[in-house]
Amino acid sequence: MDESLLRTLTPTVISVLVRRGADFAAAEDAVQDALIEAVRVWRDDPPRDPKGWMVTVAWRKFLDAARADTSRRHREVLVEAEPVPGQGETADDTLQLYFLCAHPSLTPASAVALTLRAVGGLTTRQIAQAYLVPEATMAQRISRAKRTVSSIRFDQPGDVATVLRVLYLVFNEGYTGDVDLAAEAIRLTRQLAARTRHEEVAGLLALMLLHHARRPARTAPDGRLVPLAEQDRSLWDTRLIAEGVDVLQAALARDRLGEFQAQAAIAALHADARAAEETDWVQIVEWYDELVRLTGNPVARLNRAVALGEADGPRAGLAALAELDPSLPRHTAAAAYLHEHDGDLVTAARLYAEAARSAPNLPERDHLTRQAARLNAKLRG
Repeated sequence: MDESLLRTLTPTVISVLVRRGADFAAAEDAVQDALIEAVRVWRDDPPRDPKGWMVTVAWRKFLDAARADTSRRHREVLVEAEPVPGQGETADDTLQLYFLCAHPSLTPASAVALTLRAVGGLTTRQIAQAYLVPEATMAQRISRAKRTVSSIRFDQPGDVATVLRVLYLVFNEGYTGDVDLAAEAIRLTRQLAARTRHEEVAGLLALMLLHHARRPARTAPDGRLVPLAEQDRSLWDTRLIAEGVDVLQAALARDRLGEFQAQAAIAALHADARAAEETDWVQIVEWYDELVRLTGNPVARLNRAVALGEADGPRAGLAALAELDPSLPRHTAAAAYLHEHDGDLVTAARLYAEAARSAPNLPERDHLTRQAARLNAKLRG
């Protein structure tokens, strides 16, 4: 059974149910029930029309739940409108559903969390990691969002900024995490860019293209994570880099700088360096200064500290890092890197090992473990 097909169908089927009168939470529950049914049935009897099958079964699941709920008895009149296999809508509704989830009744943070869970396919744990909060806190946030929208008709789509935040986090999880969602995030951002001249939409698209261009070099054939400085730059996709730079330049020309444009400018400077030692770290620090000014984001401050360590020396980077919360994700790994470059291999080895224990994914944990082992071997030798 093709699980990727099920993931692709999920947002479209949810959107169909919402347009036919289901509230969002009920539509999501019905589609989840239909997915379970598909896992049970499709292996032995795959349908000729998977989408039509999913729409039909999900609609029936929704109607069954509505009948069981006395407060929603009026929905029984929709039985006659039950779709049949082969008559499902053919348009791609995913981007529309992103906008519908960004409903004005929700705070931006809740809208992002709800969309990532319901449409993006991320787990509560993955969303919590992206937001730097405990998993239990994020679970409560998502539950509250579902309750808020449970009785709302989705006829007031949210704003572009919230949708961009969702697409950005989906791309990041697809790029660095356990679920490959990066290509889907790029596809949807291209659609959004084709519909609007919003400079931050262009900035996000440029950022995605520039990061995605480096993806073939990010891992070795054995799955080992390859740091940026050690990547084989001949593997970078020059076509995507050129497109990303063109999109970014057009956005910057509008003179309305936003955080995604600033991040894309940093990525472009990395892509422009033919070798790691040719990286213009001074300009990168300046762009991080802009990013911190725009967002105050602690992760941006951490990345700025590392860049400052490259531009002005590791002690300057360590001084900047000392001003940040040590519990910040990857803070310990950054400290290990800067201590190593400052010549303090004992401290660096200890910090690499400590960072490995709290790494957010297996490739990163393995990389940090190898870094600690490398330094310890050097110290013993």
